[in-house]
Amino acid sequence: MEPRIHYAKTSDGVNIAYCTMGDGPPFLWMPPSGMPLSHLQAEWQHSYLRAGNERVARHWTLIRYDPRGSGLSDREISDTSLDAYVSDVEAVADKLGLDKFRLWATGTNAPIALTYAHRHPERLAQLIMWHGAFRRGPPNTAGPIRRLGELAEIDWKLATESFALAFQGIAQAEVARQHAEYIRAAVTPEQFLALQGFVWTWDVTGILPSITVPTLIIQYSNHPYLPVDAGRALAAAMPNARLSLHDEQSAGLVSAGASDVIRAFLHEGEEQPSASSALPSGMTAILFADIVDSTALTERLGDAAFRTKARELDATLRTVIREHAGTPIEGKLLGDGVLAVFTSARQAIEAALACREAGDDAGLPLHLGLHAGDVIREDNNVYGGAVNVASRISGLSAAGEVLVSDTVRSLARTSAGVRFEDRGEQSLKGVGEAVRVWAVVEGE
Repeated sequence: MEPRIHYAKTSDGVNIAYCTMGDGPPFLWMPPSGMPLSHLQAEWQHSYLRAGNERVARHWTLIRYDPRGSGLSDREISDTSLDAYVSDVEAVADKLGLDKFRLWATGTNAPIALTYAHRHPERLAQLIMWHGAFRRGPPNTAGPIRRLGELAEIDWKLATESFALAFQGIAQAEVARQHAEYIRAAVTPEQFLALQGFVWTWDVTGILPSITVPTLIIQYSNHPYLPVDAGRALAAAMPNARLSLHDEQSAGLVSAGASDVIRAFLHEGEEQPSASSALPSGMTAILFADIVDSTALTERLGDAAFRTKARELDATLRTVIREHAGTPIEGKLLGDGVLAVFTSARQAIEAALACREAGDDAGLPLHLGLHAGDVIREDNNVYGGAVNVASRISGLSAAGEVLVSDTVRSLARTSAGVRFEDRGEQSLKGVGEAVRVWAVVEGE
């Protein structure tokens, strides 16, 4: 599901497009392109960017924005100073009323993030820098960037693909191709050349010793234009920074090793959300929602089209579940399904009916099953016999049908505002005793 776009106005009157997704503590992710350019809607057309956004939004309120001069923000701008780009972040943070948030910056967005941290230390909980270019471009960038500018004047597509390949690597050609398309959607050739002309001249070396925000610096040792020495210098100059070196990146995203380091760093923050602490233990209502006959749908729609529709539906279902006071379980690997838990049987039924409607609207009908019982909480998973029963009940339901166990019916019989049709006792695989199952019927 594409993000809902909102606007914030900067101190110099520029309209900045931004969006939020997920829930939890706020996490502002600066443009992932490595430069102050992005396009919020175009991100959803490119799998490696969309996947990154979705992962963050599972645990945080992800905040993304298009800097001035790019994407859905005002394109015609007069002020391209570092201060102006910092005001873009200030405008979004102020509009959302952020008191404390995490900030992630990549490449030449680093001076913007570092300047914001210098000016507003009280508002940042943590700062993550991925290949932060905090000073004037190293000598080995000048020639290639100049030649890139010359190429862009001749062949814009080839120039962006060359730029993306240089930063992603030949081994990640498909990611580089998507990256190049993303750049072309975000800015015009003229805007791209203008950015190349000034972002590499930004230098914030002088303010680094005064930045005390806890900072993690991720650096890959084989990057052609952002050398390890830059990461070492950045970490050495900041009193509360640490450097984490890695051999290579993968699939255009953060490597597995770097991801582990980042998760550990985020968990150090006192406000880091603990998904497990939000999960109920003991008596719990459990919902399983699973796409009907996903194999046949994949054959009919094709892999790519089905995965896109399924991914959009997954995001919608998780939103619906949260709107009904439920908790989607992130740790369960369910393929084309969602598992959620509730402290109220009534709310679980209401969520199931809303999920059914969402599946029908998406053209992906769902099997829906509910049971209630004791669960065991561990990390971000729930376990126990009650979970297995809910899964088996879901498998019994017809397309778009909500089936519940007798336990759920008893708990919600007088409060759910629905009728229950008896479907008799059912033998469930792996369950010793037969379970009486009821279909939820809305209306009189």
